[in-house]
Amino acid sequence: MRSAIDFFSRYGHVVAKTAGSKDLPQAQRVAPAPMRVGRIPVLDLSPQLNDNMWPARAFAGEVVPFGATAFREGHDLIGVSLYLVAPDGTETVHPMTLAAPGTDRWKVDVLLPTQGRWTYRLRAYSDDLATWAHNAEIKIPAGIDVDLMFLIGEELLTSAARDTSRTAPERRVLQAAATTVADTAKPIALRLGALESDKLRAALHAHPIASLESFSSERTVIVERTRAGVGSWYEFFPRSEGAKRAADGSWTSGTFRTAAKRLPQVAAMGFDVLYLPPIHPIGAAFRKGPNNSLTVGPQDPGSPWAIGSADGGHDAIHPDLGTMADFSYFLGRARKVGLDVALDFALQASPDHPWVTEHPEWFTTLPDGTIAYAENPPKKYQDIYPINFDNDPAGIRAEALRILRHWIALGVTIFRVDNPHTKPLDFWEWLIHEVNAEHPDVVFLAEAFTRPALMQALGKVGFQQSYTYFTWRNTKKELEEFLHGLATATADFLRPNLFVNTPDILTEYLQFGGPAAFKIRAALAAMAAPTWGMYAGFELLENVARMGAEENIDNEKYEYRPRDWAGAEALGASLAPYITRLNRIRSEHPALRQLRNLDIHASDDDSILVFSKYLSAEFTGTGADDAIIVVANVDPHSVRETTVHLDVTRFGLEPGATYDVNDLITGATYTWSADNFVRLDAFTEPVHILRVLGRKPGKARA
Repeated sequence: MRSAIDFFSRYGHVVAKTAGSKDLPQAQRVAPAPMRVGRIPVLDLSPQLNDNMWPARAFAGEVVPFGATAFREGHDLIGVSLYLVAPDGTETVHPMTLAAPGTDRWKVDVLLPTQGRWTYRLRAYSDDLATWAHNAEIKIPAGIDVDLMFLIGEELLTSAARDTSRTAPERRVLQAAATTVADTAKPIALRLGALESDKLRAALHAHPIASLESFSSERTVIVERTRAGVGSWYEFFPRSEGAKRAADGSWTSGTFRTAAKRLPQVAAMGFDVLYLPPIHPIGAAFRKGPNNSLTVGPQDPGSPWAIGSADGGHDAIHPDLGTMADFSYFLGRARKVGLDVALDFALQASPDHPWVTEHPEWFTTLPDGTIAYAENPPKKYQDIYPINFDNDPAGIRAEALRILRHWIALGVTIFRVDNPHTKPLDFWEWLIHEVNAEHPDVVFLAEAFTRPALMQALGKVGFQQSYTYFTWRNTKKELEEFLHGLATATADFLRPNLFVNTPDILTEYLQFGGPAAFKIRAALAAMAAPTWGMYAGFELLENVARMGAEENIDNEKYEYRPRDWAGAEALGASLAPYITRLNRIRSEHPALRQLRNLDIHASDDDSILVFSKYLSAEFTGTGADDAIIVVANVDPHSVRETTVHLDVTRFGLEPGATYDVNDLITGATYTWSADNFVRLDAFTEPVHILRVLGRKPGKARA
């Protein structure tokens, strides 16, 4: 009684205010706090974004880790289950396990096979039988409350056996266990052993003996089509494919018809998405010449991103490329060889775009009466006017939606969006939602080389894919941090597309690293993420940069660039066979088509990067586990010898196991263990891509 009096004397004034005391004015009364947890708290659900501000996202066929923090007071044991509802309304229950002892973090991995809106909630409960078993295994052998403990166990099992919501076979198994536990004629060990029955465990797996159940609130996961998360992208300029130069220096542009001839070779390399830079009319005003110069000749085609001329704007095709019929022919040829075509969606205009005269309010007019052109100091884009999204938001939104509907109607379902980080975030949230509500198969890739918060926010509001900082992450330390983050911290909303180069990006690593650098970057991109890409010319080891710029000299953005593909392969000067091998490995190994399963391992060398990707037989669809180990020498100028240290449990083996690995590049087979000697020569084969064949007795060797 004394303690209650002390408590009230100390805290009674707080209780009175919370209850809305009549002694206080109405404005000062505090309403009782709402109850936000159940009898057993279930907190920190995943996947979810920003306290459920947006739905988490996955792609069809992705293995998604579901998790939550759940606990109860005292020492009684709990259980947690995932209740998952598919788009067709089917509900499945997935028992969860503790991620690690003492963490109170529960998890379960589930493959989401179908596109649509999935919902989930978590159920936590007091696991009464597990609590009894834990106590019984301690007290009964010690001779403490033996009869009482067996009586409690019998009552729990008997009560469960009477539960008519269980199946008849389950009830019989439970009753048999209750009878054994209650049989005083049997040895104590045998009575306790009734809990070890496989049949009993199976009966309790989905329907444990539980009380005090508590459900979390509901969360949503939007599952998009597989191409939203898995693909190999290839970029080329259709005007260069088939372009011809006459003796007088004049050019004839390639067309959709000539570019279509290149499609079988792109597909043969294993690519499944072909990305085209803008295919629209190009303005003449302030047109850029070779290497981004302001000096323009009559034959200079200009940058495709300077969109719009008297021939039309974003819904038109450049006359040099052909007609709408020619574009439809191109799409048909691409589909025939298994390629999706991705179009560039660049919301900007050349000074000659019809918008400039029809909608001058869509641009920023400076005090001197001129329209502001695009800048990214020190870069200047005098041939491009950026859109001002605040002058007429409704008009701009309607036009953007009209343009996308136009191309979707022609059969385009993928758009690479130029510089989305220079447009308002709420614009993209609205536009992508509108398009995907009508066309859920449409995929948007954000070309967002920008600050992390903005890049990640673009993913949260709807972009299915994003460019990343991959091209600038080249050291072992940089890559370890970068790849781990992609697989964990941002995986619920940002799907990386690891392009190895672009028309604007030729890093110093590629400029000075020789053929090894190109092999290393291609292997890392293709193995580390389910989506990767390259721009034409990469396979030809094009590495000469324009002075003072991080881009190729004679940049294809500003001129025609036909290439002798067949000649290069005949001379052995093409990486096309190596890239074909990488894409074939991706297609044959489902572990490589997942994002969240990447694990970093250790090596004794600062330039040897090691990671694995593993998918258990439960999810591969082949009946066998799939495990790949990548060991890469990221220094393209050296030969490295070192020891790599593997946590073999991360790819399905037991500690201490030895196992065979097969190098999918060279064909060599080795027997490995947790610690293995490697030698990687950057000038021959700088990367091991190893398939784990399985456990093998015997001594490990390098």
